[in-house]
Amino acid sequence: MSASTITNIRRRAVGQNLWLSTSPRSADEVLAQLSPNQITYEVLESEESVGRAMLEEIEAVARNKNGDIVIVLLGGRGAQALHRLLGRLACTNEKDDLLKRLRIFTQDALAPMRMNNAFSFVRDFERLLGPDFFAKVKSFSSFETDGYDLELDLSKYIETLEIVDAIDIFFLGLGPEAHGASHLAYIKPGSGAAATDVAGMIPISSSILEHHIKKFKVGGSAATEVDEAECRAATHILTLGPAAILKAKRVVQSIVDAGTAPQKRESYRRFLKTDLSRNDRWAEQLNENPGLWLRFHPNVRSLILSDVLETA
Repeated sequence: MSASTITNIRRRAVGQNLWLSTSPRSADEVLAQLSPNQITYEVLESEESVGRAMLEEIEAVARNKNGDIVIVLLGGRGAQALHRLLGRLACTNEKDDLLKRLRIFTQDALAPMRMNNAFSFVRDFERLLGPDFFAKVKSFSSFETDGYDLELDLSKYIETLEIVDAIDIFFLGLGPEAHGASHLAYIKPGSGAAATDVAGMIPISSSILEHHIKKFKVGGSAATEVDEAECRAATHILTLGPAAILKAKRVVQSIVDAGTAPQKRESYRRFLKTDLSRNDRWAEQLNENPGLWLRFHPNVRSLILSDVLETA
């Protein structure tokens, strides 16, 4: 079955990159209606304080709305303090009323790869959040990475995401790329992502694999040689796209690992300072530096540690 026939999902190929959309509007029309913003960052004193601030964001949503709370988790170092904190709370009954309202989604994944590979974001979430957390939340949805038809599985994930109300919080980091560019989720430079793309499947590169493996090892993942070999054999990345980010009610960015990923310093400076005054260049700028998509979201909180601002 073609992925484009199971719902109103439309597919668009950009070279070897595949993007899926559910919007009836054109990407140019959507982009023309956006406005760039300046990002005001907050410097916090520790990774743990960043985790607490992220938890406070979830608690603020819980106070101000009824029903489900939909959040997209961030993998890697950026949210590990939050995940450890949530895992500890899940071992008590202190936040049970909050946890049972959470509908959790993941934002990216390497594929094909076993779901229980230690280099998968899901396995890392399980390690940090713990079984009590998963037993208490309302739902947990992730990309399927070990199926025979990755495009079909990606389309099914979009369907699951479309069923819920708008994303309340999209937790994001900022991945370093060459020449000070950056990626969000795994929207890579030159991959052709557009404003209407909800999710995509892009070919993997050696730089992505090295960055992914390094950050998991630094974060304490207990991976085996078999896990690493399988990870290095992955061919694609499944990722949410700009449309999913732009539709979120709130984006909370966290950058805590400039010490182990010093390239993030240049990427963050460029993210903050890029001139977006000419709308006839936006599509080109966003394709060359996808981290800039966050500059077009009207409700962003950027949490960083002081070392992100250090110069080489």
